[in-house]
Amino acid sequence: MPSNGWTATSSARAAPNPAQLKYKKLADLACDRITAAITRQFLGEHPIKALLDPYNSTGSTKHVRFSTSKTERWDTMGPPPKNHVNWVILDSDWEAEFCRVAESHPRVIAYTKNHNLGFEVPYRYGTEMRKYRPDFIVLVDDGRGSDDRLNLVVEIKGYRGDDAKAKKDTMDTYWVPGVNHLGTYGRWAFAELTEVYSIEADFKAQVEGAFGRMIDAATARPANGNG
Repeated sequence: MPSNGWTATSSARAAPNPAQLKYKKLADLACDRITAAITRQFLGEHPIKALLDPYNSTGSTKHVRFSTSKTERWDTMGPPPKNHVNWVILDSDWEAEFCRVAESHPRVIAYTKNHNLGFEVPYRYGTEMRKYRPDFIVLVDDGRGSDDRLNLVVEIKGYRGDDAKAKKDTMDTYWVPGVNHLGTYGRWAFAELTEVYSIEADFKAQVEGAFGRMIDAATARPANGNG
């Protein structure tokens, strides 16, 4: 799992009213979205370069060791066991449902909660630099063989505010293309699950349908390093 550090921005949407640009935060958000839109347009010609943390460029579940007072947790012992960490510390019932689906899904090879794992992505929201910590990483068999699995970063969301949209835009526009372009950490993609009561159906659809389209889009560009 790559550990990284680069500046990222959010994506383009509806243009603001010109008067709104007198507010610095709104003006910065507009600039960020324009920059991201231009970046996406030219990914094939100008690939994203990921800048890894020079002191801690690779993370692993074997280094996860911590104590917690939280009582809501998921036992990952299976069967079959698909997680190297013996407990998933839950932040919501949604995450418990996700663990159940991930462990029972035939195309999931392994998964882990991003808790004390050290996996975070820098992004910019207006004038602020923030760090995004995705919820899960899932190793998926997407039909390319045992030597070429898909590493899927999964975010479980209910309400999606502008901040959540900025995180997704950062992953889709900067992080995924940048890490895939390195070519040394396997193939990566990003997905959101937003409806807890249909999470099983959504997850299967993502793996079998939407995942396929997303993977095709991520690997079709030579700039991503997957060609």
